[in-house]
Amino acid sequence: MPTDMTQPLCEIDELRIGFRGHDGELTDAVRGLSLTLHRGERLGIVGESGSGKTLTGRALLGLLPPDALCQAKTMKFDGQDLLAMSARKRRQLCGRQMSMILQDPKYSLNPVMTVAQQMREAFHLHSPKLDRREMREKIIAALAAVHVRDPERVADAYPHELSGGMGQRVMIAMMVSSGPRLLVADEPTSALDVLVSMQVLRILDEMIEKHNTGLIFISHDLPLVMSFCDRVVVMYAGRVVETCAARDLVHAQHPYTRGLLAANPPLIDPPDELPVLKRDAAWLAESTGESA
Repeated sequence: MPTDMTQPLCEIDELRIGFRGHDGELTDAVRGLSLTLHRGERLGIVGESGSGKTLTGRALLGLLPPDALCQAKTMKFDGQDLLAMSARKRRQLCGRQMSMILQDPKYSLNPVMTVAQQMREAFHLHSPKLDRREMREKIIAALAAVHVRDPERVADAYPHELSGGMGQRVMIAMMVSSGPRLLVADEPTSALDVLVSMQVLRILDEMIEKHNTGLIFISHDLPLVMSFCDRVVVMYAGRVVETCAARDLVHAQHPYTRGLLAANPPLIDPPDELPVLKRDAAWLAESTGESA
């Protein structure tokens, strides 16, 4: 399919996601979110837990829970209207052109299947004609591509036999082996130490450089987002309250963003007491869109 390099890779306009409670009342989790993502761009999404970051990423891939109520004016991927697309076509996009790295491999990998069995199951959906030897070679190559040492051993291991960093590399290998054009990474480094986190980020860098992939990087780590991403979207209670260049996040103007920054104490001369984030009811009425 021809690709128009002048248009954004991903466009969302007025995305709303809600859930009905037992009393039938609708609770909005994402409230009128709008954003764009370009090829080769790293877009960070930050905000407190429950602000709608992960739901936004899942909505793009059609991975919302069955009880979620989702609507939008626009939701496009590479010029294709995701809202008008059939469920079958959406599934075909997932894995090949759109992928998502989930937050914690302990909960994302099947504990009773080896790494090779799980990767074979994922790869078979997009490469059904490979025989067992070819599939094995593809699995080993995918693990080696994310710098897994001794990929033969790791392929035959169970998830509980892997460290957190190794499990995360397995997840990344499964998601990026097809060279997706859009990758949603949901807290890919949250359970890792600093050294392993840097290694994971280098792997993502290599993938973006090789495939010109657009990355949505969901994180609570503001310093990491400022150093790794190009732009940042700040979410509060399902709304976008601020969008800026990542390097300018330290100079953010919105009081919520300023509160998040203040809640990250410096390593040198940290304060005796962390400031408490003071919320304003007016923030719930605010929503900042963005242009492509």
